[in-house]
This record gives sequence, C-alpha cells and structure tokens, in this order.
Amino acid sequence: MSEVVRLTLVSHAMTDAMAAGRFPDDEPLNALGQSQIDAGVDQREAEVAVSAPERRARHTAELLGLQPRVEPRLADLDVGRWRGHELAAVQPEQLATWLSEPDSTPHGGESVVALITRVRDWMDDVSRQPARLMAVTHPAVIRAAILIALESPPKSFWRIDIAPASRTVLHFHGRWTLRWGQR
Repeated sequence: MSEVVRLTLVSHAMTDAMAAGRFPDDEPLNALGQSQIDAGVDQREAEVAVSAPERRARHTAELLGLQPRVEPRLADLDVGRWRGHELAAVQPEQLATWLSEPDSTPHGGESVVALITRVRDWMDDVSRQPARLMAVTHPAVIRAAILIALESPPKSFWRIDIAPASRTVLHFHGRWTLRWGQR
C-alpha cells in the first residue's frame, strides 16, 4: 500500500471583520480569536506546517506553536473592491450573482472557480509528498478543498460552513477522502 498524506486544514480564528459581517482584509485575530486557539500541536499531527500569507492565518499558526512556511496558494479568496466593506454595502444584485454563479467576479477579484483551481493545484502538489501536513488557512480555502475531495460542483461552495479555529482532516491514498470527527 502506498504512503498516505494526512492534511489537517485549520481555519484561522475569529477576527473583527468576521464578527462585524465585513469582507476580510489583512486583519489580525481579535481577543475572542486569540482565546479560541488550543495552544500547541501534537507533534505527531504535523511533520510539515504551512500557512496562508495573511496575518490572521499566520497569527493562528503562531498560537498553535507552529513555525510554518508561507504558502501563497493558501491565500484567502480575493474579494477585490469589496475588501474591508460590510456585506450590507454591496449591491444586492451583485451579491446574488456572486453567491449563485461560482465563475462570477462582480467585486473585480477572484471567482470561486479560480479559487478551487488554485487550491486543487496545491493539493495535487501535496498529494505527491507523503507526510502529515498542517495548513493554517481560511474558510474559503477549506471549502474549496472539501469540494475537491468530494468531487462536488463549485455551486456547492457556499453550502459548507467552516467555523473559526476548526480543523478539517483529509487523507490522500490515491484519492482524497474527508475524515469527519477528527480533533
């Protein structure tokens, strides 16, 4: 049997933007977010650690006791000109289009389909290097990874809710599988 890749995806903890219903910017964790982190990672859980480039992901990794390498392909979904704005400030038709058409970019940033392609490219690279990898990233990236593992369509993207500071575990042994109920 081939060696298995264990990929633990950790969602960054709470930020003020999340709490206020704003589109993210490169903000740090807030006080609640800092308290959400279980300090220290069992060393058997991660031989390799990577992090998205944004402060909120790097700060979460720090609080976990990791010293990750920054992986640009784990960056959050680029919401273009909506970055930092409240959800209510977006024109309802544009928001409806964005939420229902995964290849749309009414914000001028990145489409959900483009994000899924970027994450798939990274996961393909990860699948060729058997290891226990921990990646601290964003809910959008984790949603994309789940869709890839389950071979689900991009229109299912918004049906997955990823909690702050949560962990999602995937294994690769010829194909990606989702391991539910991991701690």
